[in-house]
Amino acid sequence: MNINLRTNYTATTNDLSAVIQADRKHLWHHLVQHKPFETIDPKIMVEGKGMRVWDATGKEHLDGVSGGVWTVNVGYGRESIANAVRDQLVKLNYFSGSAGSIPGAQFAQRLIEKMPGLSRVYYANSGSEANEKVFKMVRQISHRHHGGKKSKILFRERDYHGTTITTLSAGGQPERGAQYGPYTPGFVQVPHCLEYRSQYPDVDDYALAAANAIEDVILREGPDTIGAICLEPITAGGGVIPPPQGYWDRVQDICRKYDILIHIDEVVCGVGRTGTWFGYQHYGIKPDFVTMAKGVASGYAAIACTVTTEAVFEMFKDNPDDPMGYFRDISTFGGCTAGPAAALENMAIIENENLLANTSAMGARLMDNLRALQDKHRVIGDVRGKGLFCGAELVSDRTTKEPVNEKLAQAVVANCMAQGVIIGVTNRSLPGFNNTLCLSPALIATADDIDQITDAIDHALIQTFN
Repeated sequence: MNINLRTNYTATTNDLSAVIQADRKHLWHHLVQHKPFETIDPKIMVEGKGMRVWDATGKEHLDGVSGGVWTVNVGYGRESIANAVRDQLVKLNYFSGSAGSIPGAQFAQRLIEKMPGLSRVYYANSGSEANEKVFKMVRQISHRHHGGKKSKILFRERDYHGTTITTLSAGGQPERGAQYGPYTPGFVQVPHCLEYRSQYPDVDDYALAAANAIEDVILREGPDTIGAICLEPITAGGGVIPPPQGYWDRVQDICRKYDILIHIDEVVCGVGRTGTWFGYQHYGIKPDFVTMAKGVASGYAAIACTVTTEAVFEMFKDNPDDPMGYFRDISTFGGCTAGPAAALENMAIIENENLLANTSAMGARLMDNLRALQDKHRVIGDVRGKGLFCGAELVSDRTTKEPVNEKLAQAVVANCMAQGVIIGVTNRSLPGFNNTLCLSPALIATADDIDQITDAIDHALIQTFN
């Protein structure tokens, strides 16, 4: 197995000043305040290989967040994926999803093999879009099978499901949605399950209390009004939050009790990130819908999938004479063949290089290193994660758990970047709680990579807080 692809690699160092000027003049970057670019250069990434990327100045960076937003699961520079995409584009680059394609059918079959109990794959081009497909399915099921009732969709505080107005309506991160309302009606928030910041300090069983809080919302709203619940198996941008043991068992029981469909948003966790093919598979969940995007093709092509059970699928074909009965939806770029072609090779790499096992092993090392940093730095209040998906929450006082000022958390990230290590931090999520360092290195990470990431954090914490 060759999971270290950086050996003897030298980035191209051509003069890119014209590119930088074009970027400054014409590009609108994501999640970035552009005022500083009036006096400094925007950062432009030029090349990547394995775990490393090189910017326009030629500086090398170890990428601890897989492309900035936990996406490049198998690392950079995978020629086999590029070749698979190139070959498919020459043969057939696109046809509307109203018809099938060879890679579309082949990847759907391979994907379903990893997801017992599920059977149907609907292609789209982004995680936001994949989640909206579920919302539309739930609403159509409500109209066709429940007389218009059971149209409400529950979502959880701190969870994130996308950037469109409707997915923001189902988002538990107020700063992401601020100033973009009015929102789509019919979405109802339930409490989060972060035990470190327990909303139920006097209970004996926190997992049970956090799950029962969902039932309280259901009873308040009326079980006959709620069609689905949309949850991340492990919360990502809201603070990297694995659920407490027993939480998902109780949530599933509640949903079955009230005939509420379970939608698991695997846009971040899916395709190996947590050491299993999907995050929900750690917890014995039997979902009705699973959505995924980022790691499906590791960023080599745009692809997202909404996966459902045969029972859900059958609800849209029960009356073939009804011209409004089927799922009347389309995703233009869900018809691109590059996505499933890349996804097939991406999955093959994960299998052939045993990257799920590597993710579990390196994830354990990452958590051990973070716990050692917690012992050394009182500013680390909590460390948590699953596989190569980890977080460290920074606090100014461990007793009160007062979060550090987000500018200090951002200073840690900036210091790591200056050292040539890219890490993340919760960003425009919850007011006052953008204080969790986020780590999601590629599944190919080595022990040396993990140690370099945590060594950089160690140095950054010393420089920032001592």
